[in-house]
Amino acid sequence: MLSNGLAGPVRERVAPLGEPAVCVVRLRTVSARWLLALAFFSGACASRSQSSAVPNLFETQQRIAAYIDSGRYAADCASVAARARAHLDRRAREVPKPAAVFDIDETSLSNWPAYRANGWARFTAGECDLEKGPCGLRAWQAMAQSKAIPATLDLVRHARSLGVAVFFISGRPPSLREATERNLRAEGYEWDGVVLLPEGAAFKSAADFKAPERRRLAEQGYTVLISIGDQESDLAGGFAERTFKLPNPVYFLP
Repeated sequence: MLSNGLAGPVRERVAPLGEPAVCVVRLRTVSARWLLALAFFSGACASRSQSSAVPNLFETQQRIAAYIDSGRYAADCASVAARARAHLDRRAREVPKPAAVFDIDETSLSNWPAYRANGWARFTAGECDLEKGPCGLRAWQAMAQSKAIPATLDLVRHARSLGVAVFFISGRPPSLREATERNLRAEGYEWDGVVLLPEGAAFKSAADFKAPERRRLAEQGYTVLISIGDQESDLAGGFAERTFKLPNPVYFLP
């Protein structure tokens, strides 16, 4: 709070995150000198308000890196996986053919090295240069060097120990099947099925592809106890008792 002696107190209200600051001035008797001071203060407030409302790409990139590197991302993934595990523990022995469905990218395997090389932008095509960037996502995936997301790997292993069938359903193209399965296997995953996009297929939403695949599992007699992914579209469309969304601070897919 500022006091000017003649004008009433000048307050800058702290606004909620994402909203501009608000300057409030209460006037009693105002001289020309204090009007000038008031004009200067109001201009500074407006300038700061406008600045805070403009997204800053560098700061956003730094915040993403800090979230991932600090361990908070891993902790959030572990929290989600723990809830999924609890549901498996409750239900796995109550159904004849229990199953669990997992997305791959940013759910089972991490592509963060490729995204980091791109300044956390998403480039699907092109070669991958991790040192200088850019790194095309498909080229990176073909290298089969993605690391397992620890919380998901633990969950898959636990599911299999309960007799739960594990299926991966991913929007990766079929040309990456060999590299994808090699990568999953190298990171310690075991599974009952890996479903990738059909050759030449295109969908407006991942849900248009993944929900029918879960329905096929139901038609085979499976009860999908959990479906887990990093996008809402991984999970939409039904045919799973419970859905669990992992955090993804980098990108959104319809």
